Amino acid sequence: MKPYELVIDHEACWGCRTCEVACKQEFGTATGVQLIYISEHSQDDDRGLPQFSYKVNLCRHCEDAPCVDGCPESAIHQREDGIVILDDAQCSGCQACLSACPYDAIAFDEKNQVARKCNLCHNRVDNGLVPACADNVCLAHCIYFGDQQTVSQQRQKRLGRGDCD
Repeated sequence: MKPYELVIDHEACWGCRTCEVACKQEFGTATGVQLIYISEHSQDDDRGLPQFSYKVNLCRHCEDAPCVDGCPESAIHQREDGIVILDDAQCSGCQACLSACPYDAIAFDEKNQVARKCNLCHNRVDNGLVPACADNVCLAHCIYFGDQQTVSQQRQKRLGRGDCD
């Protein structure tokens, strides 16, 4: 069992993209490489006006992560606490992990010819901090990280409002 989790209230997200900026600042990823990204969806309402919704996309750190088995170089491993980490130094750039991920959460860094993914800011977490995207940067306060009991309480509050992952 994971000692903590990340909850995203997709209903509350308004697409401000501050989580993307926080991640970029934390990791300095190359142009075009996003470890977290917001997808925008629109649908016309009954008056013909567009209604927008947003979804935060990032690695789900799956319990049985298909990317771990999908990497022929063993560059991806899962820690005991559930965090799935991709080691750039071991990555051959074959992109097999991109195909293995069902959530489209692994990016390819063309400049460095390696795959990149969210590592849940494990260095921050190991030092008692929260991931950059959840560090009170979200203007809608829709990204929450913490121990399971606290997150469970928060999820119960949020489930009445919308879709939480």
